[in-house]
Amino acid sequence: MNRRVAVAATSPFGADVLERLAGRHEISALLTRPDAPAGRGRKLTAPPAKKAAERLGIPVLQPEKLGPGLELGAPRVVAVAYGRIVPEALLAEYLWLNVHPSLLPRWRGAAPVERAIMAGEVETGVTVIELVKELDAGPIAAQAPFLIEEDDDAGAVYAKAAPLAVELLDEVLAADVLELRPQPEEGVTYAHKIEPDDRILGLERPARELVDTVRALSPHIGARAELHGRRVTVWRARVGEDGGFEPLEVQPEGGRRMEYDAWLRGLR
Repeated sequence: MNRRVAVAATSPFGADVLERLAGRHEISALLTRPDAPAGRGRKLTAPPAKKAAERLGIPVLQPEKLGPGLELGAPRVVAVAYGRIVPEALLAEYLWLNVHPSLLPRWRGAAPVERAIMAGEVETGVTVIELVKELDAGPIAAQAPFLIEEDDDAGAVYAKAAPLAVELLDEVLAADVLELRPQPEEGVTYAHKIEPDDRILGLERPARELVDTVRALSPHIGARAELHGRRVTVWRARVGEDGGFEPLEVQPEGGRRMEYDAWLRGLR
């Protein structure tokens, strides 16, 4: 069997898995999304996975539209945080394996890590499935759990998921015959995309919920709150000794990230 594999990835998590996978397998090509405007200056910026592939000397494909006949140079494709729907005609041309950072069928969808942390869960995992038309519903090739520690934010959970994903892929890619089992019909939940309202910290909510929201949205998105009459992004927080919500690191509008106490002193 041809052991070469292509990768479809876009996000920082996808870039992390790509780099780790490239150290252990021959990567024929990276399929990623086109460069897009980013930042205040809206400068055209390459996806994180593309930057990783270029450092590694891996050919990069960035089609505006996906369709049959796309040459990926390998019979199997690992999709991880790619962010685009693969049409059925292209699914039929390769064996597509999808890396999903949850214990499927729990948290299918766009934001599995964030939604698990928001829900206060203490365990998640990584699942490798065969990619099918229905969202994250393909049969399972490999799966393993890990703990979400009390202080883990989304960045820490993704950092735990990446090496585990590669361990599972090692097993799956080494197999001459892929063993698949259907996902359970019970326990299906959906991790919907993070919307602007999800970022708002309603300070009337229980402190634990607020802290979990901050953890879920750090370090990549950020939770928003109005504190002392000022709008800030909250990057770190904890439940205080009195049981209340205690910000630890904030970023005022148009300013830099700083310790909450330092920000308070600046208001006086």
